[in-house]
Amino acid sequence: MDPREYIELEELYGAHNYKPLDVVLNRGQGIWVWDVQGNKYMDCLSAYSAVNQGHCHPKIMAAMTEQAKQLTLTSRAFRNDQLGLFYKELCDITHSHKVLPMNSGAESVETVIKAVRKWGYKVKGVPEEKAEIIVCQNNFHGRTITIVGFSTDPTAREGFGPFTPGFKVIPFGDAKAFEEAITPNTVGFLVEPIQGEGGVIIPPDGYLRTVRELCRRNKVVLILDEIQTGLGRTGKLLAEEHEGIEADLTLIGKALSGGFYPVSAVLSNSEVLGVLRPGEHGSTFGGNPLACAVARTALKVLIEENMIENAALMGEYFLHELKRINNPKIKEVRGKGLLIGLELFPDAGGARRYCEKLMTKGLLCKETHEHIIRFAPPLVITKQDIDWALERIAPVLSE
Repeated sequence: MDPREYIELEELYGAHNYKPLDVVLNRGQGIWVWDVQGNKYMDCLSAYSAVNQGHCHPKIMAAMTEQAKQLTLTSRAFRNDQLGLFYKELCDITHSHKVLPMNSGAESVETVIKAVRKWGYKVKGVPEEKAEIIVCQNNFHGRTITIVGFSTDPTAREGFGPFTPGFKVIPFGDAKAFEEAITPNTVGFLVEPIQGEGGVIIPPDGYLRTVRELCRRNKVVLILDEIQTGLGRTGKLLAEEHEGIEADLTLIGKALSGGFYPVSAVLSNSEVLGVLRPGEHGSTFGGNPLACAVARTALKVLIEENMIENAALMGEYFLHELKRINNPKIKEVRGKGLLIGLELFPDAGGARRYCEKLMTKGLLCKETHEHIIRFAPPLVITKQDIDWALERIAPVLSE
């Protein structure tokens, strides 16, 4: 079929809730993907960091196919031989006490909202129905009705109310605003270490350390959404490590399966997840043996193949070279590890047009918040690959 035919089918029968670039992909390997006509592209989005390990990693694929032949799903009505091993290995790697497995990132966010509210009532002593969770402006935590209710993006909210109460919004990166927002009814602070979807917005140095101490002092649960920043993306296993802290609850997903299967998890100390009793929360597919086998291997290759260290080194190089591009359209280049945002001035005409032009040059990336191009290639990228990308990025920006 011609690519246009695939696109027409999608437009005719699919809901129009996405605006993808008009490339129709059918194969991937490492940092490269191919379209239905055989054209080759460098993937600089990594499925929003879900394929940190690269497309179709052979070891993860082998684990998936092997487990698929044995047992795929039991539901949590019964135990399986993969779940406990997954728990232990994940806790050992992340220094967590407890794990609650889910499928999508949004599900893990919903899970933690329930858990912290119950912790607030049962442990902190907040009056019933009065629990407050503090969040940040420009946040992105998912698309469910509760989550979009505390978004500050008009597109995410418009036409979907009424929304779930109990959330207080403050500026991102402002520790003083956080301190002033805390009340006796505050049970949690939900925040991204770096706002990825918001445009790769990095808070001031020391911000996470300060809010960590404020949470401890006020008996507030610190919840870090590391669904996009975690698992090597920023050059550390978790982005919290850049400031030497540990959250009370950490949310991971996306790269937890290397892009093979929907897997997410809430990582916790024992106190918070300990409030949940049988029947109060769950998921038919959460913690299934296929997901666990895939996730165990996805974590293993991240560590054993030094992908996290590579993300730190290659990210530093990519960021440095992008900053060297002398172009008056560029407002700022910022990032950490291989999560990089290139922000254009408004008079550049929007980031979308440059993403479309880069696609014609064999490089795939995506705009966010209209004027920002996000570069987030798989963590297996090399210096030679980055040089190839730079040879295309600089001229396109100059056109």
